[in-house]
Amino acid sequence: MQNFVGVGVFRGRVIGPVRHMPPALTEPPAGEKLEGSTTPEAAAASLKAAGASVKEQLLERAGRAEGAGKDVLEATALMATDPMLIKAAIKLVKTGTSAERAIWEAGDSVAQMLTNLGGYMAERSHDVLDVRSRIVAVLRGVPAPEIPDSAEPFILFAEDLAPADTATLDPTKVIALVTAGGGPQSHTAIIARSLGLPAVVAAAGVLGVADGAVVFVDGSAGIVSTEPADAEHAAVAVWQEKASLLNVFDGVGQLADGTLIPLLANVGGAKDAQEAAATNAQGVGLLRTEFCFLGNSTEPSHEDQVAAYKGVFEAFPGKKVVVRTLDAGADKPLPFLTDTTEPNPALGVRGYRTDITTPGVLARQLAAIADAAGSSQAEVWVMAPMISTPAEAADFAALCTAAGLRVPGVMVEVPSAALTARHILNNVEFASLGTNDLTQYAMAADRQLGPLAALNDPWQPAVLALIQATVEGAVEQAKHSASLETSAPKPVGVCGESAADPALAVVLAGLGVSSLSMTPRALPAVAAVLRTVSLAEAKVLAYRAVGASSAAEARELVRAGLPALAELGL
Repeated sequence: MQNFVGVGVFRGRVIGPVRHMPPALTEPPAGEKLEGSTTPEAAAASLKAAGASVKEQLLERAGRAEGAGKDVLEATALMATDPMLIKAAIKLVKTGTSAERAIWEAGDSVAQMLTNLGGYMAERSHDVLDVRSRIVAVLRGVPAPEIPDSAEPFILFAEDLAPADTATLDPTKVIALVTAGGGPQSHTAIIARSLGLPAVVAAAGVLGVADGAVVFVDGSAGIVSTEPADAEHAAVAVWQEKASLLNVFDGVGQLADGTLIPLLANVGGAKDAQEAAATNAQGVGLLRTEFCFLGNSTEPSHEDQVAAYKGVFEAFPGKKVVVRTLDAGADKPLPFLTDTTEPNPALGVRGYRTDITTPGVLARQLAAIADAAGSSQAEVWVMAPMISTPAEAADFAALCTAAGLRVPGVMVEVPSAALTARHILNNVEFASLGTNDLTQYAMAADRQLGPLAALNDPWQPAVLALIQATVEGAVEQAKHSASLETSAPKPVGVCGESAADPALAVVLAGLGVSSLSMTPRALPAVAAVLRTVSLAEAKVLAYRAVGASSAAEARELVRAGLPALAELGL
């Protein structure tokens, strides 16, 4: 037996045969020139047509995908006709280079440039290489590499998975995902959570496992084992027995002593919202409005935006829906809004900051949200991403007031916002912790890099301390505000992926977080574990986690204090 340890990104224990992703397309020969009578003009036209074909294919797949998968595919589709990529290839074609070799070399150059930029743009380099292969496949008239077909369910092994692969895989055939690369916030991890597939990423060495070999995967512990023995088969049996207890959420998030912790859903559009409502989510803690903008070369009209938002609001009449305004920039560039030549986009003009360089788009979006809210029964709250200072929070609140939106808030993703939460909350009504970005910025670790997966872990005590500082800031703001002397602190929720970890959810509750928002598939397990601890017990576990010396120690201390995890097979 061989054991491989990676990062578990979604719960579940399975045993099954391995199937490896097929190899990528072969590289066109170096120095390959245009054939015979093919002119540079004809080759350039074929490149443009191939890029447009790939974009159409990806958007068609996006139309069949849901949630995070849809968002990922739409963003990747834009890359297929990206001017930087296509123009670089056409420039090479004009020197006599074949279309296939030109797009290959152009893809290398663009991907390397993005990698050098680091952060979110480094993540986009994978999309460029995926799109490059797809364009070459179209030029060759052959299929692009796809997830292998199999008559029996299997466990998919890969170095990493391209967005277009993970977004539409069939969970009835692929029963678990294992990658040697990636990290806890990679495309693979995000899609695994949305589909409810056991998954382990950053598991070095797993690509040496033979195709067809039977392996055991524990998505909670991050373990992959070959030649599973009786103990592994027993673990799977326990999971299968307990899994049925984690399939239904009754719509009430609470601790053992009755303390209410509303459990909300992260959604990316009306279809997501309807499915979340069907799972008894208590509202929406994060509506990613990018779904309305990605794939468009121009800003969506007021009417289109109103219709899109209203579709989400109608799924939750009388319940809270927290709308995040457009989080463009970095890994989500938009041709009419963002500057792709920024030297460090992860630290550049993204989220709320786009209102500095392109004023008006945010105000128009808020007006559309307000119109949609006015014709629905949802309780609509609105928050801005990438707020760093109290002045920015005040400016956003003023924009919301002008639009007629009564509950403005902020995303806490930047350490400065966590450390000045008291002053920021003087200007807005709530805060929501985006722990994915907060972890990345706090630890200076690109969330896509497998070697940095241990750093990019929301269990890091430094990240937990920033969450604690945000909650304490809300308490201090209430104490020092003359108008709120007898009022409770303003709400501080969590809408990052950390909320979907049942053990970490207990820590968040113990730190004083007022609500948790997650992928709907995580709601039953989180609810089940929260109900086994009182607020006092959760505070003790939170204290241990914040005081730990490492993420691993924090996780171990908390899990040791939660016997329900083992009882539920988590």
